[in-house]
Amino acid sequence: MQLGSPDRPFVFAHRGSSVAHPEHTLEAYLLAIEEGADGLECDVRLTRDGHLVCVHDPRLDRTSDGRGRVSGHTLAELDRLDFGSWRPGVLTLSRLLSVAMDAGRPIQLLIETKHPTRYRGAVEAAVVALLRRYGLERPDANRSVQVTVMSFAPTAIWRFRRAVPGLPTVMLIEPPAITSRTGLLPFGCSIAGLDVQLLHSLPSLPERLHRRGNRVYAWTVNEPDDVELAVKLGVEGIISDRPGAVLSQLRALGVRDSGTL
Repeated sequence: MQLGSPDRPFVFAHRGSSVAHPEHTLEAYLLAIEEGADGLECDVRLTRDGHLVCVHDPRLDRTSDGRGRVSGHTLAELDRLDFGSWRPGVLTLSRLLSVAMDAGRPIQLLIETKHPTRYRGAVEAAVVALLRRYGLERPDANRSVQVTVMSFAPTAIWRFRRAVPGLPTVMLIEPPAITSRTGLLPFGCSIAGLDVQLLHSLPSLPERLHRRGNRVYAWTVNEPDDVELAVKLGVEGIISDRPGAVLSQLRALGVRDSGTL
């Protein structure tokens, strides 16, 4: 079966291999690549001077020694902060794209734009501009890096579909959500990103989505019973803080062979 199918799900490193290293640091992503993750997941925000940085929270307090909102700082100011890396500074999306392209093997990259933000659609516009600069704005079977964009905001999905209609999009879903009842996604979007708790509370939802021709990615799948449930329900993508452990479990379950990176 093809990688990224229910029988051979993709394994994505959630903010890198973020159990072993601080999230969204270069070390976390390099370890994920070394562990054999099929893809890398990141969250992006815009700095005050228009740079895309890989930071999950709107504020800096949890993940760095800084204070205040990410959007209120320049890249130079963020680069002076400690994000738990071996070097000071924040990881930019541009740097992560370069790391993925230098991996020497196929890499799937999931980019999530965070909302609400003071910059609104400027975030999606900046992502599109950067992807075009790297030649990653559309799928290409001959290219090692493939990009998928995602968001909890339907307006963000709409902006991506309008700007780069060929790029795959993921609608992220938490309970309660109307998709939980209907299995419908925004027009042009064919991948649902489900909170792992939805797999437990609504195990029929993946089948409902599949019947409508959609794929399903699940996050954040860290525990062995979550992995087993994701496999049982036929999800096509597993997003985890511990990609190496998930790959080992999938091999033990006979879902991935020992030679698959």
